[in-house]
Amino acid sequence: MTSTGFAFLPRRPSRVSFLALPLVVALALSGCVTRPPTAATATVPAQWHAPIPPTALPHAGSTATLADWWRQLDDPLLVELVESAQAASPSLASAAARVAEARATRVAAGAALLPSLDGSLGGSRSNGATAGGSAGAGASPSASSAGASASAPITTLQAGLQAGWELDLFGRLRADRDAATERADSADARWHEARVSVAAETANAYFAERACQQQLAVAVTDTRSRSETARLTDLSAKAGFTAPADAALARAGAADSSARLTQQRATCAVLRKGLVALTGLDERELERKIAAAPVQRALPAIASIASVPAEALAQRPDVFAAERAVAAASADVGAAEAARYPRLTLSGSIGRVQVRTSGFRESLDSWSVGPVTLTVPLFDGGARKANAEAARARYDEAAAQYRGNVRQAVREVEEALVNLDSTAGRTGDADSAVQNYQASFNATQARYDSGLASLFELEDSRRTLFAAQTARVALQRERAEAWVALYRAMGGGWARPATATAFQQETTSPTSTPSP
Repeated sequence: MTSTGFAFLPRRPSRVSFLALPLVVALALSGCVTRPPTAATATVPAQWHAPIPPTALPHAGSTATLADWWRQLDDPLLVELVESAQAASPSLASAAARVAEARATRVAAGAALLPSLDGSLGGSRSNGATAGGSAGAGASPSASSAGASASAPITTLQAGLQAGWELDLFGRLRADRDAATERADSADARWHEARVSVAAETANAYFAERACQQQLAVAVTDTRSRSETARLTDLSAKAGFTAPADAALARAGAADSSARLTQQRATCAVLRKGLVALTGLDERELERKIAAAPVQRALPAIASIASVPAEALAQRPDVFAAERAVAAASADVGAAEAARYPRLTLSGSIGRVQVRTSGFRESLDSWSVGPVTLTVPLFDGGARKANAEAARARYDEAAAQYRGNVRQAVREVEEALVNLDSTAGRTGDADSAVQNYQASFNATQARYDSGLASLFELEDSRRTLFAAQTARVALQRERAEAWVALYRAMGGGWARPATATAFQQETTSPTSTPSP
């Protein structure tokens, strides 16, 4: 690196030409700037390849409806849990902090394009006399000391302004500003992605707890039935009407059912602990609210799908964030390339110095323009070239991640559609199976009470009914999870901002919790 400064000497009439020389050289080189790579593209299918049922999306591709997703279920407790979880989430708080950091970085990068101005104030106070200068050669030491002590102190006050400006001839500073802007937009989108993730996680935990309570009710009914059968069988065996082996079988079935009931209660307690950790609510208060809420609510009516894949991807904050990351990496490439070219800076200052001593006061004003400094890279061992190559590698990585993110987004939407279609097709069969197995068990119970059926037949019918009831509860939970997965896959109500400040328009602070 070489730095060429140009001083302004009043006796040289050609100083203006020296000042203009680095400007002329830099402007001549400015046409050599390297442009960053173009934006990455990703292939999006023209239509969904998943089997789309007549009822597919509860929001019909509308982000306005997506934003009000949870309220469609008519479950105030779920809405409250989602809002509490978003307020207590550490991941959401971290994302908000990254938004604030990215915004500050964007401001700093933009300020680098402007001139800088610093002010300074200073003052000093000293004794201007010296021992040798206070008396004549023939004076005595005492006289000299007296003269020094009688000298008036000198007060010096200084004030000044210093300005500096780097002329962004090759676009390095503009590229840094653009990269910071893109990263700020990406951070905004990541905050929304975190918000959607927290909402989906809370909803899944809530639906899991509700399904657990349903399964607990099935286990309670099964345990009561088996316990009653075991009690009656014991009485019959003691009277000699039932074989001891049948009594032992009934007791074994009752014990097995009791163990399942204990395990189910523990599972529900663990799920509730998870909800407490997610939402930050008091556990006893949460238990009271869950006990007052219905165990099962039907999912809302679903409208037909109206959006195509490209429209769906436009509603996903993670895809937008990956897209902005590619743009930021592209700007970084431009900045790294521009760093290989000369830099031109201009500085100047103005100041005033005031001296005061024993009634004497004098002020001096000064100013300067320059130096104009042209910094030309000569030899750095290939460091700048390596930095540019590293920036291009990071761009290639960001582009690859963006394409992978798009493919993953399409996959998640289609998987949610497949699961919704599958669960919708199986719901009727599961209900029919439970109804018919219940009728079969009731008939077998009646035959057993009349002595026309064996205990083995009764227990086999009971196990079949229990398995069908368990499968139906699992199916209801699977359908609810697919419903939530579709909400998340479709972006959770986020909409692509029209400008880079869309995040600020939606919420004044990234730490605030919007309506789910």
